Amino acid sequence: MTREDKAKLIASLSEKFESTDHFYITDTSGLSVAEINEFRASCYSEDVEYKVVKNTIIKKALEKLEADYSELDEVLKGFSGVMFVNENANVPAKVIKEFKKKNKLGKPNLKGASIDSDIFIGEDQLDALSKLKSKQELIGDVINLLQSPAKNVIGALQSGEHKLAGIVKTLSEKE
Repeated sequence: MTREDKAKLIASLSEKFESTDHFYITDTSGLSVAEINEFRASCYSEDVEYKVVKNTIIKKALEKLEADYSELDEVLKGFSGVMFVNENANVPAKVIKEFKKKNKLGKPNLKGASIDSDIFIGEDQLDALSKLKSKQELIGDVINLLQSPAKNVIGALQSGEHKLAGIVKTLSEKE
């Protein structure tokens, strides 16, 4: 690969990092070609883009960004693949967990992730990342919390309406 090719690859990868809110860096070393292809297919089916890139190119692409990703330098060793997703930050983590569970393999491993510029490092973060809620889910939760008191008041008034009418009717019949 010539220097020009490397420069183009770094620039395009840097653009990709900048335009994507969430990315994961994984280690798929030890997987066969068929297993990696199956992993790529699982990523594709969930709308996750997966690329295998040299660590030095990832490092140089991240250095071009305004945000500080220097924490990821320590995980950029060995074999690295990058998973990109725009919408739901938890989808790549779920893809990794599901692939491991389905194939009973210890790979792929999570090296690190960036979720809205927050850095997560290590395989132990995979469970937490898979449980992250999407923006739409969080908005739905907030709306439900806001509606809950109003629903309780309306329910109490509606149930009380029948009780109150019964009490009034009973009292009027006694007189």
